[in-house]
Amino acid sequence: MKYIITAIIMTLTSTTPSKVIFNFDKNVDIEAWRIVDDVVMGGNSSGVFKLSPDGFGVFEGAVSLENNGGFSSVRYQSGKVAVAGYTKVVIKLKGDGKKYQFRLKSNANDYYSYITTFTTSGEWQEVSVPLKDLAPSFRGRMLDMPHFSSEAFEELAFLIANKKAEKFRLLIDRILLK
Repeated sequence: MKYIITAIIMTLTSTTPSKVIFNFDKNVDIEAWRIVDDVVMGGNSSGVFKLSPDGFGVFEGAVSLENNGGFSSVRYQSGKVAVAGYTKVVIKLKGDGKKYQFRLKSNANDYYSYITTFTTSGEWQEVSVPLKDLAPSFRGRMLDMPHFSSEAFEELAFLIANKKAEKFRLLIDRILLK
């Protein structure tokens, strides 16, 4: 009986359809996406977020190290997104060969985020982020807390902070839970 129940659970979880968190197209509303740069701390970095003519989300700009700066981010307040039955976030994107962070907040008001880093290839790619691997961080410092284990999240973000002055460009096609 134990094996039958385990088999049923495995079947149900393996056939769970993907959940769309955000799918970009030419007509999508991106008002809930907002830029947060290091200017909040006196820096001079500048990022923008817009739709491309092809309907992709475009996060681009320049990171500056002046005035103790060094980051640019785009954040999406998604409302409560339940993650039960899902194990990872999958993002279809095209970067510029640079390293970025993907971030989640269980509660949009939390001071910390759960993060992971990924490097873009310069080509379209799918970045797969296991939820259990997202580690808590605040202002670039890892926190002595458990990894992401919440039943939901309310905010996701992309951040660039490679400790160097650089221009950047990240195109985002879709973000899914799988």
